[in-house]
Amino acid sequence: MSRLSHGTFLVFAVCLLQTSGALGVDDGFAAARQEMIEEIQATVTETRRETDRAQLAPKVMAAMATVPRHEFVPAKLRDVAYANRPLPVGHGQTISQPYIVALMTDLLEVDSDAVVFEIGTGSGYQAAVLAELARQVYTMEIVEPLALSAKERLARLGYGNVEARFADGYYGWPEKGPFDAIIVTAAVNHIPPPLVEQLAPGGRLVLPVGEHFAVQHLLLVHKLDEERITIRQILPVRFVPLTGGHN
Repeated sequence: MSRLSHGTFLVFAVCLLQTSGALGVDDGFAAARQEMIEEIQATVTETRRETDRAQLAPKVMAAMATVPRHEFVPAKLRDVAYANRPLPVGHGQTISQPYIVALMTDLLEVDSDAVVFEIGTGSGYQAAVLAELARQVYTMEIVEPLALSAKERLARLGYGNVEARFADGYYGWPEKGPFDAIIVTAAVNHIPPPLVEQLAPGGRLVLPVGEHFAVQHLLLVHKLDEERITIRQILPVRFVPLTGGHN
């Protein structure tokens, strides 16, 4: 992949923000969103050796520029909603760093007909980004207050292609599968077998693997067919642990 020049990328980012369809009005965060997009690209460039990506797919960057991140953080943190870092959303959970959200989304290679499953809804931000790209997103959250508030938030913001549920995501959502892509937004100490089973042949699973206070790595699991998978280690990350009955 060729690397965009800084000037070209600025034009690209501005165009994304000017054509952002989900917002529809000037919400006062346009400059902050533009800065976030530029910081994501800068981090992508810095990590290209680990990720083998000098730039992310334009449709992924467009989704990042479209989703109103300030709607997914507590009101007291809205002024830093677009900072390129994780932020707390309550109940010991966080909204991931924008770069990580963008990278994980890009690794899934979601197309417009895809059905995606997310484990760890949190405030609903990652689900909203995926909803900009996929036909249908199913998302599961084990913390009930977060699950309920995310469901309301996503509906209020018009993400009708997202279905949220309060449950333990480790075991997947078999009645909605198989899934073209699965994303886990909390760290596990192994790859959950139910998720591999519910992944469609050719599908991709992206998740952080490692103990909470030890090194974690972002992994890309590619299901070649019903019998074979490949696993690729992308880069070191830090996520809150996945909780549930499997622990």
